[in-house]
Amino acid sequence: MKRLFPIVLVALLLAPVARASERHPTLAELEGEVMCPVCETTLDLSNSPAAQQIKRLIATRIAAGDTKTQIKDRLVAEYGSAILAAPPHKGFGLVAWWLPVAGIVAAAVALGLGAWRWARAREPVPAGPPLDSALERRVDDELRRFEG
Repeated sequence: MKRLFPIVLVALLLAPVARASERHPTLAELEGEVMCPVCETTLDLSNSPAAQQIKRLIATRIAAGDTKTQIKDRLVAEYGSAILAAPPHKGFGLVAWWLPVAGIVAAAVALGLGAWRWARAREPVPAGPPLDSALERRVDDELRRFEG
């Protein structure tokens, strides 16, 4: 419970910032989330005429007071869903979000199982025949001589 508290606290502190970003987006923020239909890169990396036109449209919509979602919805309606840099969080787009997570989890499980099987498959070192008491005493004396 003590570990969960800082996470919840940070989430609560960042929630107003996220809401403000939704209500008052910036052009720089949206440039990284919208693709240029010509270059197939984000707008912040493109200087094509199409990218400049989309940037002007975004700036106009920001000045008009549109939210980030409204601007993205308008761009999707005009250019299609390929205009967004990230797939939507619904429908088939969920596969793009969850497939990497599932792959990482599957790899971790496979690696853990492999390590567990490898550790169990190792044969124990054979103990060998026991030393007789005279030889054991002699080894102990030699070891004491090197320790001191």
